[in-house]
Amino acid sequence: MADTVTTPPKSTTKQVLGWVGMLVDIGLPWIAFTVVYAFSDHDLKLALIVAISAAAVVGIIRLIQRKPIANVIGGFVGVGISAFTASRTGQAEDVFLPGILLNSGFFLLYAITLITRYPLFGLLYGAITQTWLAWRKDAELNRALTRVTMVFTAQVGIRLAVMVPLYLTDSVSALGVAKIALGLPFYALTLWAAYAVLRGSMSEDKWEEVKENFTHLLKGTQPPPPEPAEKKAEEPARES
Repeated sequence: MADTVTTPPKSTTKQVLGWVGMLVDIGLPWIAFTVVYAFSDHDLKLALIVAISAAAVVGIIRLIQRKPIANVIGGFVGVGISAFTASRTGQAEDVFLPGILLNSGFFLLYAITLITRYPLFGLLYGAITQTWLAWRKDAELNRALTRVTMVFTAQVGIRLAVMVPLYLTDSVSALGVAKIALGLPFYALTLWAAYAVLRGSMSEDKWEEVKENFTHLLKGTQPPPPEPAEKKAEEPARES
């Protein structure tokens, strides 16, 4: 009997290719900057020009392919702000300063919402589902949303713990490697950890009840409005 070859589902393959595409869109300019700066005798101007050019080329390719360019635009804006900062100060390590400041802001925001017991992902969950602060009355859901906020707090905390010492010691090449490694690959790992924490913080029944809402939360989309309680009560009555 011939051996059967198992091929991965098309949806899984498509997701993997999507992540690779996002990595190229966002990470290529930073890879270009790090490589050119390292091998051009620390020519900051040349490295900045190559990084911006790489972002522009990726954008043109995506337009020709008629693919979404939201990630490209985000990456281009980020590289542009970073390049402007470094060109004004003349210090190569300042290319990474805007990102460090942005992560510091997120860390502060996450920490404040945790300290006040209004975790950021709870507020986002309430806004997206239009249930607002109802999640605070559900101990199981409250615990899960708090833990997810902790996961993302740890994410930016790890980024800062790695990049701030490198920035203070002017380790430009190491900053470039850290920027790439702690970018999309680390974010994907964070999403996986957040999912695991969510799933482990709730019972099977509760997870089945809210998992669709969490999918919309991660995608940033709006879930369908819940059915009115009166309508749900009418359905059993009609069946009987």
